[in-house]
Amino acid sequence: QVQLVESGGASVQAGGSLRLTCVFSGQTYALRCVAWFRQAPEREREGLAMIDFEHAHYADSVKGRFTISRGYTNNTLTLELNSLTVDDSAMYLCAADRAFCRPSLSVGDFAYWGQGTQVTVSS
Repeated sequence: QVQLVESGGASVQAGGSLRLTCVFSGQTYALRCVAWFRQAPEREREGLAMIDFEHAHYADSVKGRFTISRGYTNNTLTLELNSLTVDDSAMYLCAADRAFCRPSLSVGDFAYWGQGTQVTVSS
C-alpha cells in the first residue's frame, strides 16, 4: 500500500502564496505519475497539475500561477501556489499512480490519494 499525507494548507489573503507538500510512504516504488487535485464544496474534483519524472502538465486554470515539483530522494511532491484568488479556496489533495501520466489529468487515472489539506483565500 501507499500512503500520501498532505500539509501546508492555510488561510491567506487574496494575492498571497502558499506551499503545499505531500509525503509518500509505504510501497512507493514505481510511482510514476503524481499530481495535485482540489475539491471545493458541491463541485467536482479538479485536476490541477501532474508530473511524470521531468515533464509537468498544468490545467489552464492554474497555469502560470502554480508550480509542481517532485523530490525523489525524500518522496515528496510540492505545489507552489501564487497569486491566489477566492476561487482557489478548496481542499487540495495529492494523488499517485504507477502508470505514466495520461494527458487527461482525470480522477480515475490515480489509484492512491491523500486526505487533503484545506486552502482558504479571503478577499
